[in-house]
Parts: sequence; structure tokens; C-alpha cells
Amino acid sequence: MDKKEKTLKENLIYDGKIIKLYNDDVICPNGLKATREYLKHPGGACVLPIFNDEVLLISQYRYAYHKDILEVPAGKLEPNEDPMTAAIRELEEETGYKAKSLIPLGEIYPTVGYTDEVIYLFASENLAVGHTHLDKDEFIDLKRVKLSDAYDMALKGTIKDAKTVAVILRYVLSKKINK
Repeated sequence: MDKKEKTLKENLIYDGKIIKLYNDDVICPNGLKATREYLKHPGGACVLPIFNDEVLLISQYRYAYHKDILEVPAGKLEPNEDPMTAAIRELEEETGYKAKSLIPLGEIYPTVGYTDEVIYLFASENLAVGHTHLDKDEFIDLKRVKLSDAYDMALKGTIKDAKTVAVILRYVLSKKINK
């Protein structure tokens, strides 16, 4: 059975700096009309910085959750930007480290129920010192954590950010499988 829905009308509700909110009219495969609320997002890229047996994570206050969240450096893609370029840029901006090379670890769809966002996952084992370039409204603490501890934190739910959990697990599992 073809499960694809046909868009009858796109209804833009909100056009923001990062997201666009839609409430579209669609026809379902069974012929019924329905509405679909969703966010259009430009996508993002993240990178897991690795220093031998440690990883560098960031802690930053996330307003939607009203608390500090432990995560990997990441950011949104600029129009027509290559995800690898975005990952390299965000790593230096947020941590002060430059990735000399990246290991691609795939992509994830963080919330398929209401957004089209795609996050591209990378790791870097080859880093050089650079300079941070934080936004005026960006406040970040850097935290070095043993890779094995980060893996445990991802498994146990101490790290809750989806992209961070995914990139840590994919990196560790790719190393175990490739041995």
C-alpha cells in the first residue's frame, strides 16, 4: 500500500529565524482529509571531539527545558551549506578546537512526528587549537569526560540530548565492530 499523503494546501503559520511552522491540509491514502502540523528546519551538524580516551562535551542552558544540557558541539546549517563545513565551524566556535579531519557517522531524524530536521553526525580524532567565537547570547562550559563514561552516560540516560546520545553510541560501536 502506498502510504504517501498528498498536500492540498501549505499553510505557513509562523516564519521565524530558525524554523517555519506549518499547518497543512492533506489527503490520506484512504481518501480522508486531515491536517499536519510540522516545523521546517534547515538541519544541523554535530561533532564528537575526541582526545585519546576522552571526549569534549559542552554544557549550555537550553530555554525549552529550563536547565543546562550536556551535549556535543552542534549548530544549524546555513543555506546550501555542506554539513561537514557546518560541523567544523560549530566545533571551533563553541570549543576553540579545529577539526583537521572528520569521521562521518551518518544522520538522524531527531523528532519525526513534527519536524523535517536532519542532523548530520561526525567525530574528530584529529584536533588543533583554534579560537572560540561564541554568539553574544551563547554561554557554554566545556567538560572533558572519559569516552567510556560518556558511553555509560548515554546508555543510562544521564545524557539526554538525542544527537549526543546517537553520535557517542555510533562512534563507540563503530570502533568495536571495526576491531
